[in-house]
Amino acid sequence: MSEKELNKDTLLRNFFEREDLRDLSLEECEGVLNLLVQGIHGLDEKAMEAVQARLDSLTKPQGSLGVLETIAKQIGGIQGNPWPEADKKAVLVMAGDHGVVAEGVSAYPQEVTAQMFYNFLGGGAGINVLSRHANAEVICTDVGIAVPLDPPELMRYRIMNGTRNMAKEPAMTRHEALLSLLTGAKIAQQAIDNGVKVLATGEVGIGNTTPSAAIISLFTGLSAKEVAGRGTGLNDAGLLNKQEVITRSIAVNQPDVNDGVDVLRKIGGLEIGALAGAILQAAYSRVPILLDGVISTAAALIAVQICPTARNFLIPSHSSVEIGHKAALKHLGLKPMMDLDFRLGEGTGAAIGFHLVEAAIRILKEMATFESAGVSGKK
Repeated sequence: MSEKELNKDTLLRNFFEREDLRDLSLEECEGVLNLLVQGIHGLDEKAMEAVQARLDSLTKPQGSLGVLETIAKQIGGIQGNPWPEADKKAVLVMAGDHGVVAEGVSAYPQEVTAQMFYNFLGGGAGINVLSRHANAEVICTDVGIAVPLDPPELMRYRIMNGTRNMAKEPAMTRHEALLSLLTGAKIAQQAIDNGVKVLATGEVGIGNTTPSAAIISLFTGLSAKEVAGRGTGLNDAGLLNKQEVITRSIAVNQPDVNDGVDVLRKIGGLEIGALAGAILQAAYSRVPILLDGVISTAAALIAVQICPTARNFLIPSHSSVEIGHKAALKHLGLKPMMDLDFRLGEGTGAAIGFHLVEAAIRILKEMATFESAGVSGKK
């Protein structure tokens, strides 16, 4: 790292070491985000070449392990290490509520967000089970739940009590949107400082497939009908209403598709912003980050609009049932590792993806080469 980059890194760390990022002004938030983006660079080509050479020397036809070889090479390039590591993993579960639920876009009441957050903390949710199976930590952060939590310490990163109703006005101010991004970055950096080598995105927030679909519609140019699914289980009438709300929200707010922060603030969510910030911080710190489903991928669209290079650090775990997810992945040029018919969210698909990441690295490190095994190579 050059002296200039070291100075930028020191400035970033000084900001993230603040007890409360909510004390930052709008101008300071813009400055921190710019520093973060300026520190994101491409993959390490030399490390990737070394990984490829190793893979090609293993006792198998070249490329025969498909996605595992692709993952090993990408992680080598991300970490700048021909012997990449994934020994410590964590799912970042961001929680936030949405004012747009007032429009009847969810089959579940808003209080479920807080109830599920407590369930995560108690270890009883799907993401807890699958993370334990993957030997991964679950890090839960309230960035915007609507109701008070007990103890109050659980709310130390909360930016506001849910977003405003995006069908009538912007979901957030620009300042609030930037705070969501920087809070997500801070949570990611804390995990990385604690030795986490691979991150994954997770979330909870009743109604959050609506802003996610709106973000996907805006970036892909597809209609609400083409990207909005049933979420938690809407009936036909509920789905039509949700699609109309998405169309109206975009028309009311007129987000600037060339400004990721503007899109986030007008039709996004606090947990979506926090995940986008976590993606940017992972890219800055050269840590691979697995995407979960439609909400996480909407966050990725925001992150990649803010910094296109961040795309290189994304590993899409699966293709969910939500129709907008496939459209978002296609727009990002990402191919999911699995198709599991998942639609739970929480980071569950990404937690399953950890197993493939570990498998890829074990193949790279532990499989014998033709030379070491005394096996004849291809003629």
